[in-house]
Amino acid sequence: MSIEALHPPDENTLRILVSTDNHLGYLERDPIRGLDSFAALEEVLYLAKKYKSDMVLLAGDLFHDNKPTRRTLHKTMDIIKRYTMGPDPVKIQILSEKNFAHGEANYLQEFYSVDLPIFSIHGNHDDPTRDGNELLAALDLLSVTHLVNYFGRQDMIDKVEIAPILLKKGDTHVALYGMGALRDERLNRMWQAKKVRFQRPSEGEWFNIFALHQNRDLGRGSKNCVHESMIPEWMDLIVWGHEHECLIQPSESVVGTFRITQPGSSVATSLTAGESVRKHVGVLDIRNNQFRLTPVPLVQIRSFIIGEVSLNGQGLDPEDPKVDDHVTAFLENEVKVLIHEAKEKRSDLLIEAKAEGNDHEEQSEVIKNTIQQPEEILIRLKVEHSGFTTLNNQRFGARFVGRV
Repeated sequence: MSIEALHPPDENTLRILVSTDNHLGYLERDPIRGLDSFAALEEVLYLAKKYKSDMVLLAGDLFHDNKPTRRTLHKTMDIIKRYTMGPDPVKIQILSEKNFAHGEANYLQEFYSVDLPIFSIHGNHDDPTRDGNELLAALDLLSVTHLVNYFGRQDMIDKVEIAPILLKKGDTHVALYGMGALRDERLNRMWQAKKVRFQRPSEGEWFNIFALHQNRDLGRGSKNCVHESMIPEWMDLIVWGHEHECLIQPSESVVGTFRITQPGSSVATSLTAGESVRKHVGVLDIRNNQFRLTPVPLVQIRSFIIGEVSLNGQGLDPEDPKVDDHVTAFLENEVKVLIHEAKEKRSDLLIEAKAEGNDHEEQSEVIKNTIQQPEEILIRLKVEHSGFTTLNNQRFGARFVGRV
């Protein structure tokens, strides 16, 4: 579906912009990549405003470090304040009580004017840690200043009780469940022991959303993840944080009764194949018990491409006295090919995003934080070098300073 078809939601449609794993402050001291995480967050909030979202849902790891620096906190607060404060009314009613870490929702505060509420759970990077006699997370700072509605925190060590935030817009009723990151092995044991309990509304029909930040069952071991079969069958949509590969289109669960969306990270924090997948946020429209999720490609993203090559079968002789020079020349050409491919992918992204309604040039007139030197891209070249000596990675990489 075209993004341009996303008309402003009507009085009975609740619109949520979904994102996760923003990792603010990642490589913040890097002169080139230091603003990447902030640029992505600003684009996320820019798109939320552009598409008239009623709220933003973040599924953990807003911050990269457990104790963010003052610079990271300052930039985060500045971005959130610029996009969430405003005079427009919030059309969401909250029907439940004791939902958040610091009182009622921020847009209900008497002396604050919030027109785009953000709801967030914590992840494994920014989970609560002891500070003196209190357990505090970085999100507590944003919550106590009424910039973010922090929910899903579990303080009991022997059981998990998850109560929903009950949201209403017109005829649409949504029960939003959240569970901040817990140690996977401990959570798995509690789930097996039936010590994880979901509270359900006593009456009415509800569209049930569950936001969590845990390992998925992707070959990590049966006790080091949350299995889809553990999640209650009566859920409607799962927003799965922690996994960085963008699988934004809702997929059917193994249970078959609910669907799962995995937004993935908004900034690459490792050079893995999952991070090289094009990154999106999702515009989630809910009307009564029906939903539609429209992916929106992000453009404030540094290009990243992965290549793989074997030195065997390339006409290279390991016994040649100048084999290192020949290998270097061969690999240098491979990297140049990847650079060209990455630039083509970037060009295609901007063209396709513009066609779908996310215009990079239009953004530049509004967005304050943008990626610096976007022509400097991320490349990972896997080399199978059996029978050959290895090259000095730093010396080889120095050939591409200013381009990679």
